[in-house]
Amino acid sequence: MSQDPYNKDEKRPPRFNNRPGPGDDPNQPLKKGPRFSIYWIYAIIFAVLIGFQLFSPFSPNMAKINELEFKTMIANGEVSKYTIIDNRKTVKVILTPDAKKKYDQKLKDGVTGKVSDKGPHMTFKITSGEAFQKEISEFYKVNPTVRQVPYDVDNERDWFGGILQFLLPVLLFVGLWILLMRKMGGGAGGGGGPGGIFNIGKSKATLFDKGTKVNINFGDVAGLDEAKVEVMEIVDFLKNPKKYTNLGGKIPKGALLIGPPGTGKTLLAKAVAGEAQVPFFSLSGSDFVEMFVGVGASRVRDLFKQAREKAPCIIFIDEIDAIGRARGKNVMMSNDERESTLNQLLVEMDGFGTDVGIIVLAATNRPDVLDTALLRPGRFDRQITIDKPDLVGREAIFKVHLKPIKISKTLDIHKLAEQTPGFAGADIANVCNEAALIAARKNKEAVDMSDFQDAVDRVIGGLEKKNKIISPEEKKIIAYHEAGHAICGWYLEHAYPLLKVTIVPRGTAALGYAQYTPKEQYLYNTDQLSDQICMTLGGRASEEIFFHKISTGAQNDLQQITRIAYAMVTVYGMNDKIGNISFYDPQQENTFTKPYSDETAKMIDEEVRKLIDAAYEKTKSLLSEKRADVEKLANALLEREVLFQSDVEALIGRRPFEEKKSLTEEPVEELKPDTGEISAGVPPYDSDVTNKSLP
Repeated sequence: MSQDPYNKDEKRPPRFNNRPGPGDDPNQPLKKGPRFSIYWIYAIIFAVLIGFQLFSPFSPNMAKINELEFKTMIANGEVSKYTIIDNRKTVKVILTPDAKKKYDQKLKDGVTGKVSDKGPHMTFKITSGEAFQKEISEFYKVNPTVRQVPYDVDNERDWFGGILQFLLPVLLFVGLWILLMRKMGGGAGGGGGPGGIFNIGKSKATLFDKGTKVNINFGDVAGLDEAKVEVMEIVDFLKNPKKYTNLGGKIPKGALLIGPPGTGKTLLAKAVAGEAQVPFFSLSGSDFVEMFVGVGASRVRDLFKQAREKAPCIIFIDEIDAIGRARGKNVMMSNDERESTLNQLLVEMDGFGTDVGIIVLAATNRPDVLDTALLRPGRFDRQITIDKPDLVGREAIFKVHLKPIKISKTLDIHKLAEQTPGFAGADIANVCNEAALIAARKNKEAVDMSDFQDAVDRVIGGLEKKNKIISPEEKKIIAYHEAGHAICGWYLEHAYPLLKVTIVPRGTAALGYAQYTPKEQYLYNTDQLSDQICMTLGGRASEEIFFHKISTGAQNDLQQITRIAYAMVTVYGMNDKIGNISFYDPQQENTFTKPYSDETAKMIDEEVRKLIDAAYEKTKSLLSEKRADVEKLANALLEREVLFQSDVEALIGRRPFEEKKSLTEEPVEELKPDTGEISAGVPPYDSDVTNKSLP
């Protein structure tokens, strides 16, 4: 949590170099102004030393004369005594009382301070003491009538100047060394934190102690009810340990939050920090990584050392896959430094000398790459899966994000949740923010349903581009392409119900899309997958039927159906010829070799081609039968550009298969990069996704 030291409304956080005193209130606003630095003290001391050297108050004030003036003053009897300072090659002159009065104005003009009455009053430079004495003796011989003036020969010792001359280089060297170390350490923010390079092995975790307020609690986390129960039990264990230990229970040592990006893993950890009345250490997996060897393991040791001092406490490691990747899977890509960091983490979490009272929370969206030793019970006892929210969860998330937004009284939050299947919490937050910006751009006083529908379209397909120049021929092809998708979805029993179809360009390449409301389900049978392939091929089939040629607009359609068809044959065992065999390899153990022969690969390709060809013929037959409906829909699109479900019902009648609306985890639309279509389809098989048996 970075905070602005110049923000007067900000509460004072505990800092290592700015801790509140006994009488300070940590909740008081930070005072505006520059921070105090100890270097100001060094600068003041250095300036005082230089000032003492240049303007020492112990040095008498004297007017400067030359040697000729001095001889004239001796001849006139104006010198009472003089002293030769041999080591400084100067002569200090003491005048007689009458001469001092005579030269009073010159003394005032020649010095900055008051001249002492006793003297010395004047001074001048000489080449050497011995030569000056000989010169004065010659002067007396030439002028025998001149009274010889008494004199002394002395050497002055400047203790202060000698000490300064010795200390100044030392002080400069020490100052440069400290500055260099701070620069190498990156100050308080890098290279090991405060102390620079000497503390590079220290942990960079942010500590949220009891005095630190975190403004997020479990009430701000919606749609994650099951996950909240798991982590709330950990928080309750820390608050009331006797409730569990009386029955012989032990506190879990760790909990791993697993889920796709944007589902709220880090938000849940923030809520734990806000709810738990124990110290909370927060850092990222990449914070252990440094350019120096051994730093990662050292930081792990220091982190758990601090945690033991604060126990009971919680450590949260975000994106733990940065250091927790499986060891030994790929020798060419191995990293000894990262593996040593992981080894140290394994030992600290559950090793020979581990202590109780430290709970480790971690988050990742790549559980498949984590080391098995890290996932075993005793280290991460619980693996909490956070999936994309269902209908009830999305509705709760909408309510949370709509609190600061002025919404219309007619806004139907339930309908919004129905129209956004597959949206994660971050997606819903983005939709709410975009809807508020769109309403503000239209100078509305409240955000209504149309703004949210525009926001959903913008989040999925990009910015609407009505000024994009499209030729009438291309526009007609796009209209028939989208009408083909829509008619297939309308008349196929297991296809998704149509919600909206448009030929308005969006994003960088989107020329039109069809939006559906898919059923939220977890199991798919062969009929459902076959109908989804047919619906996805509807655009290509419509082009061939009405224009007798095909375009590049179906590239993404073909990618989708290819993934689905290969998944049916090689993963789900839905082909009679291949049989009940699955070649699914989530751990990527067969990276360089295939688990089947070349003959089987050839057979797989043939069966996939047969499957797609059969679906394509079925689609062409359906569209040929419903040719009039396709033309009605395409002409209406060319005229109005956007058609909703009610418009389609008015044109071609109600959908013959009225299905109950249920829930799905999968996205409503998928952007087609080539033609820019967004069409519904079965969620394609993705080899990176684990813990899912169906697309």
